[in-house]
Amino acid sequence: MSAPTPVIEIKDLHKSYGSLEVLKGVDVSAHKGDVISLIGSSGSGKSTLLRCCNLLEDSQDGDIIFCGDPVKWRGTGLARKPADRKQIMAMRTNLAMVFQQFNLWAHLTILQNVMEAPVTVLGHDKAEVEDRARKLLAKVGIGDKCDVYPAQMSGGQQQRAAIARALAMEPQALLFDEPTSALDPELEQEVVKVIKDLAAEGRTMLLVTHDMAMARDVSDQVIFLHQGKIEEAGPPAELFNNPKSERLRQFLSAVAA
Repeated sequence: MSAPTPVIEIKDLHKSYGSLEVLKGVDVSAHKGDVISLIGSSGSGKSTLLRCCNLLEDSQDGDIIFCGDPVKWRGTGLARKPADRKQIMAMRTNLAMVFQQFNLWAHLTILQNVMEAPVTVLGHDKAEVEDRARKLLAKVGIGDKCDVYPAQMSGGQQQRAAIARALAMEPQALLFDEPTSALDPELEQEVVKVIKDLAAEGRTMLLVTHDMAMARDVSDQVIFLHQGKIEEAGPPAELFNNPKSERLRQFLSAVAA
């Protein structure tokens, strides 16, 4: 029997900003239900990898394959661009991203924020979308905030609203870019609980995080990036309890200090 097709497969990905090479040949594969955490010091390429995966950034070489469908490219090197706009839209619809800074629309209520994309992008029935949006907001613990505007909410509540907004697209995978780094420790735990619940549901997730406890608790695999390459990867128990590379040992001792 053939192995199942990964939801996300990245092969030998290279990304440069001018002469600065940020990703130097990275491979990542996430099957349905996998939770993969990307860790590493600032500037290691973690967030860039996530943004390339979602085609928010153009990579210069390598393959990005979503549910068995490789991204089509035109041009090479720094001139390489995705060739098929419909394919980009389909991928972004199915790879919902949750950002560090929430990125909620300030002029819309929380309910309207969650409803906006399914109605305008996917063309779904407004009444059905509203019903689902209310359920999603209740699921992330802010069902009483439907008619509130983002500025009236704490950072933790705004991030949970951003997660509900991502879920409203019914994506095949979720991408989290440092979802708790802008929050103080108490509010951080509100968001960590939601992410743990999503992991327990078997959601496919790629997670860039500075929170080693969360990476340990929710991940099937942890990838340690260093200077644009995968320095070490493996199950969290193995990576955190028995790091093989000196660089990973240094990183873990620094974040634990």
